[in-house]
Amino acid sequence: MNAAIEADGLTKTYGSHRALDDVSLSVEAGTVLGLLGPNGAGKTTTVRTLATLLEPDAGTARIAGFDVVRERREVRRRIGLAGQYAAVDELLTGRENLILLGRLLRLGRKGARVRAEELLAQFELEYAADKAAKDYSGGMRRRLDLAVSLLGSPEVLFLDEPTTGLDPASRATLWNMVQDQVGRGVTVLLTTQYLEEADFLADRILVVDRGRVIAEGTSDELKRKVGGERLEVTVTDRALLEQAVSVLAPLAVVTPQSDERQRTVHVQLPDGMGALASAATALEYAGITVEEFALRRPSLDDVFFQLTGESAGPADTPDEKDAR
Repeated sequence: MNAAIEADGLTKTYGSHRALDDVSLSVEAGTVLGLLGPNGAGKTTTVRTLATLLEPDAGTARIAGFDVVRERREVRRRIGLAGQYAAVDELLTGRENLILLGRLLRLGRKGARVRAEELLAQFELEYAADKAAKDYSGGMRRRLDLAVSLLGSPEVLFLDEPTTGLDPASRATLWNMVQDQVGRGVTVLLTTQYLEEADFLADRILVVDRGRVIAEGTSDELKRKVGGERLEVTVTDRALLEQAVSVLAPLAVVTPQSDERQRTVHVQLPDGMGALASAATALEYAGITVEEFALRRPSLDDVFFQLTGESAGPADTPDEKDAR
């Protein structure tokens, strides 16, 4: 495997808090690794360490073949980083932000201007190029921030919760732009708490909790850890919920789970259509009226909850702060 990102045994401690505890990972060139975990799990510390902003206490990491500690300058020449918040100067226009940072990257006066125009077109910001960044919408700022991270045409791109706070349409637009970069051969490490984002973008997923890697695999591989498809039954009346659980329990592989608010029972049945038919017959025989009777595949949310004991959701505060 041609790995663009490699880490072995990364450890980082702040006082008595171990933000990273023997983290190892490998990302093949031209692919996306999704890094998932609850708040404080170590996601941002991992990104900051791989991007040379933090030095590990133990372990090693290489980006595009260069050591993140001993060859920091070479690593920085090959990476782009977009953090949780747009890192642009709000008083400058979109074009001015790109040109200024391009010149700081030593692209030269002409080179910075040419690269700025390319990125404004690529990220559909030409119409707003001469507006101050403070007048941009949240989605426009994130697109500008992503454009800034690509000024140096990086081989490896780190995206730390890049779509937090965006509306669904803006999020989908950013997803497409990330996919476009991967299509150009860029390797992406993405941290996110939107599980559908990881499901859509990531070739492989790494789940971390309390600084440790607790699971790794493709989305489908992780979903299989939860079990097969499950029957989801929604009853017409909450008063029928307990009875439905009792009726379905003898047919289930494990004890059915109920959700009183949603009036649903989740049941893992043995494989085969016969089990479904038996469940439907048992409910009908018991006189339980059903609003919905459907077979559901496990989601990444199910995986996340089973592995960490927490439901996934957008972070209320930056992840690190998991370093404090």
